[in-house]
Amino acid sequence: MAEHLLQASWKRQVKAMTAAAGSAGQAAVPLLLCALLAPGSAYVLDDSDGLGREFDGIGAVSGGGPNFGASLHILKVEIGGDGQTTDGTEPSHMHYALDENYFRGYEWWLMKEAKKRNPNITLMGLPWSFPGWLGKGFNWPYVNLQLTAYYVVSWIVGAKHYHDLDIDYIGIWNERAFDINYIKVLRRMLNYQGLQQVKIIASDNLWEPISASMLLDSELLRVIDVIGAHYPGTRTVKDARLTEKKLWSSEDFSTLNSDVGAGCWGRILNQNYINGYMTATIAWNLVASYYEQLPYGRCGLMTAQEPWSGHYVVEAPIWISAHTTQFTQPGWYYLKTVGHLEKGGSYVALTDGLGNLTIIVETMSHKHSMCIRPLLPYFNVSRQFATFILKGSFSEIPELQVWYTKLGKPSKRFLFKQLDSLWLLDSGGSFTLELQEDELFTLTTLSTGSKGSYLLPPKSQPFPCVYKDDFNVDYPFFSEAPNFADQTGVFEYFMNIEDPGEHRFTLRQVLNQRPITWAADAFSTISIIGDYKWSNLTIKCDVYLETPEKGGVFIAGRVNKGGILIRSARGVFFWIFANGTYRVTGDLAGWIIYTSGHADVTAKKWYTLTLTINGGFSSGTLNGKPLWKNVSVNFPKNGWAAIGTHSFEFAQFDNFRVEAIH
Repeated sequence: MAEHLLQASWKRQVKAMTAAAGSAGQAAVPLLLCALLAPGSAYVLDDSDGLGREFDGIGAVSGGGPNFGASLHILKVEIGGDGQTTDGTEPSHMHYALDENYFRGYEWWLMKEAKKRNPNITLMGLPWSFPGWLGKGFNWPYVNLQLTAYYVVSWIVGAKHYHDLDIDYIGIWNERAFDINYIKVLRRMLNYQGLQQVKIIASDNLWEPISASMLLDSELLRVIDVIGAHYPGTRTVKDARLTEKKLWSSEDFSTLNSDVGAGCWGRILNQNYINGYMTATIAWNLVASYYEQLPYGRCGLMTAQEPWSGHYVVEAPIWISAHTTQFTQPGWYYLKTVGHLEKGGSYVALTDGLGNLTIIVETMSHKHSMCIRPLLPYFNVSRQFATFILKGSFSEIPELQVWYTKLGKPSKRFLFKQLDSLWLLDSGGSFTLELQEDELFTLTTLSTGSKGSYLLPPKSQPFPCVYKDDFNVDYPFFSEAPNFADQTGVFEYFMNIEDPGEHRFTLRQVLNQRPITWAADAFSTISIIGDYKWSNLTIKCDVYLETPEKGGVFIAGRVNKGGILIRSARGVFFWIFANGTYRVTGDLAGWIIYTSGHADVTAKKWYTLTLTINGGFSSGTLNGKPLWKNVSVNFPKNGWAAIGTHSFEFAQFDNFRVEAIH
């Protein structure tokens, strides 16, 4: 095979052909040959002239555990703000001004699970959207700086009080405008609450204008601890470096988790530091746990998008992460001697200052390492021999453990495979690698690395053809119902205290005001569910309008868009209104009207809606009686089922049932 690890130690040559065989085949990976046979470029790894920047970790947006799988150092979570933030909405801890609840959503659970696996994991919080009341009628979070700072600080205090979670970093507003005075107010309020240890990262957008603003404003420079940029393409700017602050790629990757995505991740984990001095890189996103047909489907480090089956896939980016995360920790330092390889690829080295050394070498090709953004200028990678010479305190290292990944053809593919260790005592602290395209080597003094093992996941299954939920949950573990994916608005478990009967427990849309949006949220609230391939189906649901005269609710099928595209969703939407009318539309916005008319409907009463779609026709009933039938619906041909409301208004849903015909 072409993957040779060469090192000038005659003692170890007898083991040359005993390196671990691939799990799929028995072809060995030869480890050792005489370096004299393979002249190549030499790269010195030395700490004699001091060290580079402090390493802050590798993370993902959304944990990690030492020496198993991804072993992430950082978990960044969204501070739910009730608005659409790419693939859905996350509930706020304060829907309204006098409302506080620190048990909504899944982020609290996720942070606690991450801490169980890695008690030292760094926790970050960042708002995307904000609840509407903060804007006082404007789509802007900086109308009242103290109020918005209070809202964010309340989330940090609630994390500690209710979940014993210490938030380490707090951001400003994801990929949107920052306000210099708000950042200062936030710092003062954190200090006033005794949260001096919580650091501020800004601005989670581009390097500029935040860097220039910091250089022109000494107080702003003082209160910002980290400059975070998104998708920097491994590059930074002069102003950012001049601030002498930590520089992070605070959101990166967001690429399909195929081998190309793994190559993207492997390349930027090294080159974000080499090219841009970035000491942390955070992937969007942690786990692709949302319907695949939503925007950026499967753009997580791994995939777990079938909660109904339990199926998941540990994708290649997990093992790319492990090459760095299992053999470093925040608080280690990069060496100054890092850089690019002569014939393409790069190498970094880090140390804990206590004698340990980790070297990561990548040779990702242009074709197999393109990230989704930004545009990647062409470069070439070719077969090469690279000799590494350990100097300074590393010159006496006797042995290095070796971990190896080869991306590409299945017959030659290895993911995070431990090879024979390198014995350096006879070599003067040098070793030579033969490097091919799309490889990753970690060479380390640490012997704690582990690929680990996990049970074979359950088999993949389509969403059940018959699905029902009566929402009869007294003490829900999460505020959301399973499998429903809110796209605009927030749908939560609800208990009608005055109703002892069938509708005591329901699902309720709880927003009565449009949030301060991050994306182009629809004007109607909507939660999707099911299999995007569904075409012929019957949806049945009990609905309850809470708003007299102006209220409206719908059930829908064949909904073809979600996430940041939700405003333009097409489908078959069956609406009833508290003013005594009904409407059938071909889109969520209500521009395409198939039919409409009178319906015996008013607010504050329960009704049962049934929508049937079969081929090119649809029909609907109200309380079991036909309201309209055989209405022509030619587009779209398939999509999700959905429920929702006409505007940001309270409404309830119960006894949801869908039956799809394949």
